Amino acid sequence: MEDQLRDFIHFLTVEKGLAKNTLISYERDLKSYMAYLIRVEQLTGWNDCRRVNIVHFLAHLKEQGKSSRTLARHIASIRSFHQFLIRERICDQDPSVHIETPQQERSLPKVLSLEEVEALLDAPVLRDEYGYRDKAMLELLYATGMRVSELINLNVSDVHATMGFVRCVGKGNKERIIPIGKTALDAIESFLVKGRAKFVSKKHKSDALFLNHHGNRLTRQGFWKILKGLARDANIEKELTPHTLRHSFATHLLMNGADLRAVQEMLGHADISTTQIYTHVTNVRLKDVYTKFHPRA
Repeated sequence: MEDQLRDFIHFLTVEKGLAKNTLISYERDLKSYMAYLIRVEQLTGWNDCRRVNIVHFLAHLKEQGKSSRTLARHIASIRSFHQFLIRERICDQDPSVHIETPQQERSLPKVLSLEEVEALLDAPVLRDEYGYRDKAMLELLYATGMRVSELINLNVSDVHATMGFVRCVGKGNKERIIPIGKTALDAIESFLVKGRAKFVSKKHKSDALFLNHHGNRLTRQGFWKILKGLARDANIEKELTPHTLRHSFATHLLMNGADLRAVQEMLGHADISTTQIYTHVTNVRLKDVYTKFHPRA
């Protein structure tokens, strides 16, 4: 059973070209699924798996307190895997066909107000290379809405200042071009002129745009630590995530009349329904304004 699972992960890597984090998620979910089938259901091969075995596994996850979102993710992984087993003629039936995906509660993304964004962007102190780097990162994130993973994977050559855009590679190795405003471009230019050289290691030079004090490419964990410190300096009490500026970017664009399709393209969403969640955020904010200021609300 383990050999078929390994073949599936290889298929997702080579033929589907899925992102590393997505592959890790698939492998983790399916390994726990396989372990349960072997240990509890006592199956010896994938062709022995039936719908009831999958139902038992999902019930087991629910007993552990897993959320409906986690259950839905497991079901998606299991379905993809069993479809692969059918295509490869390893199994002659798909036990996942009639498994229903649980209804998910879609929570609205947390966003910063314009005032909070201004405070956060002004938090880096431009007195050393760290201040210039942090300022450039925050301005670029808010200007483009890119993911933190995309930000830290940028190379110097990905920023085209004269043309006013940045090239980034998102999920599934999909490349996209995002326009950048003058403020963010100025912050990047200041960092390149006054800060980046001080991060570059003499032993091994890196093409990465944003580096840490060791001269290596900045990590997600490193950025997250920086963001939390800057939010504290800006007196922002809201709970932040690495995606907060991305959410704020999309919401503020839509609030100011941006086209939903254009926002979808800049965010790199494969499905516009993912982008539509931000229209709900803008509607909630409009309702708050109405309630607060309309005399008969």
